[in-house]
Amino acid sequence: MPEWKAKELTPGQLSERSGVAVSALHFYEREGLITSRRTSGNQRRYRRDTLRRVAFIRIAQRVGIPLAEIRDALATLPEGRTPTRKDWEKLSTRWHAELDQRIEQLVRLRDNLTGCIGCGCLSLGSCTIVNSHDRLGSAGPGARTLDVELNTCS
Repeated sequence: MPEWKAKELTPGQLSERSGVAVSALHFYEREGLITSRRTSGNQRRYRRDTLRRVAFIRIAQRVGIPLAEIRDALATLPEGRTPTRKDWEKLSTRWHAELDQRIEQLVRLRDNLTGCIGCGCLSLGSCTIVNSHDRLGSAGPGARTLDVELNTCS
């Protein structure tokens, strides 16, 4: 049977197809993100749909979503069948607002990092313009102008 028709993949095959090291696959398994079964010879075998799960894990990690949240999201997917497009859409909508906030945060960081980190410290020459009379200090600690959760001054 051609490899693309195989219902199960060895760790090496999954690693090669996903671009993720075998050790990372074992880590994902220990963390409850993916599952495998053991053959009679005690070798791991992953269902083919694990490729989608691994891709999802990698992308979610890349945008900074914690493993615990990834695990919780993956737990909503069906066991025993390949997730459908509808399953994936439902899962992804959980993170829309959080991702929008992360995007806003990254845009602020990109656009303002060289001039000021928005901390209210008055340590840069330009901070006297951005934060005259230390008005940000009275708003509380943290990067008030750049952190979307703290920003009360924009």
